[in-house]
Amino acid sequence: MFQNILARLKGMFAKMGLIKEINNVSQLAAVQESERQYNRIEIWRYLYHGHLAQYYGVPFHETHWTSVDGVRHKRRRATMGMPKVVSQEMAKLVFNEKCVVNISCEGNEAVEEMLQDILKRSHFHKLFQDKLETMFAMGGLVIKPYYKDDGLHFSFVTADCFLPVQSTNDHIEAGVFLNVTRRGKKFYTLLEWHTWDDDGTYVITNELYESDTEGALGHKVPLTILYPDIEPETRIDGLTHPLFVYIKPNLANNFDLDSPLGISIYANAIDTLKSLDVAFDSFQREFILGKKRIMVPQQALRTVVDPATGQMVRYFDVEDEVFKAYADTDNEDKIQDISVELRVQEHIDAINALLNILASQIGFSAGTFAFTGGASVQTATQVISENSQTFRTKNSHETVIEAGLKELIHVMAEMLVLYGELDSVPEIDVTVDFDDSIAEDRIQNANFYMTLVAAELMPKIEAIQRIFDLTEEQAQEWLKQIQQESTQQVPQMMESFLSTAETSIRNVNRTGR
Repeated sequence: MFQNILARLKGMFAKMGLIKEINNVSQLAAVQESERQYNRIEIWRYLYHGHLAQYYGVPFHETHWTSVDGVRHKRRRATMGMPKVVSQEMAKLVFNEKCVVNISCEGNEAVEEMLQDILKRSHFHKLFQDKLETMFAMGGLVIKPYYKDDGLHFSFVTADCFLPVQSTNDHIEAGVFLNVTRRGKKFYTLLEWHTWDDDGTYVITNELYESDTEGALGHKVPLTILYPDIEPETRIDGLTHPLFVYIKPNLANNFDLDSPLGISIYANAIDTLKSLDVAFDSFQREFILGKKRIMVPQQALRTVVDPATGQMVRYFDVEDEVFKAYADTDNEDKIQDISVELRVQEHIDAINALLNILASQIGFSAGTFAFTGGASVQTATQVISENSQTFRTKNSHETVIEAGLKELIHVMAEMLVLYGELDSVPEIDVTVDFDDSIAEDRIQNANFYMTLVAAELMPKIEAIQRIFDLTEEQAQEWLKQIQQESTQQVPQMMESFLSTAETSIRNVNRTGR
């Protein structure tokens, strides 16, 4: 259905000449989602960057006030940058360089090594952790493998540069990628369409648009202007999966219930984020507005002649911000300290209370974030000891991320077949060891499964799989090696025992004892 809508829209725009000047990408893309969803993504992106001017017409980080002389002023509110902090912390908890992607291909070790080599050569683990942070911030991430002369590589596309075109249930089957480039005073947008024909053919269509205005799509121009090596259309037969993988946080989209797109982990905590920044801004300005001030008589700021030197001097430095002059004929000699007491602890308590609210809204345990004059995140040991909402949230996100990585490995295998490096796509079993040592006690976890094995309530193979997140084939190989080592250790221990006994007998015979 969506393919037909897409075809009709493109044909209609072409016939009416509207394709020559289009001011919004959503006018061209046949997307299921409303434009409001992409407005939300834009808001989440600005918050992640650290500055959101307005939130649905209401000032957010831009604040206004009127001074006593009636002049209206504007300034930028200070921010704690918590959207960046929470996204980064969740990404570190879920995936890091110690995570292991285990791949088994029906005993075909050559294919396993080929896939693992692609991940290693492309520095996938490091790149994926960095991009996972933007996924949590903006609600989605697309991994798009591409082939160059030296093999497969990965392109990571943020949620604001991808528009879904077709989806089944919660799985996106087709979409369009946006890539904006500036050359001189011109803005160029490359639209890369990934769609399916009715006969199951996978079609990649590339279109280039030129505009004089940033943010506008403009009119269609030849690809050769910027991309002489890219074909306008590529048709591929035999694929079972689109050549991209869409991953999102494991959160229901409560803004658009029918949308396959994800939402930011702080999408439902924006009011709390604003309150945090208001409190932090007030804390910062407490030291500016509450700085020391001393009122001195106006005549004390006048110049007088020093009788010793004959030089003109002042009692007080007029450029010192501490001193403020006043005219009072009744108290000409009175000097008043009008400094106010700083409300430091009150601000810290308020910010910590808001941090606890933010943590609960995002899925962290209360107390995960603490403000002591600077934002800080608790250590992994504290996460373990409070075991908890943080660990459950982490596991929840890992479920969908592991599913996405399994899809990615399958797409990689299909592309290797497409480019002639494999004859066919083998049966692939993929598991991911997310290195839960940073959020749970792995020794306690291992002891739990060892107890079940000792009580004959769980097979050894199953215990090895669960403790180390291995595939069944890898677990069987581990068990085989363990059994071989145990078998070898018995003769070695016996030989060592006999050697020790023989030495002892010789010593007795020699000494007579």
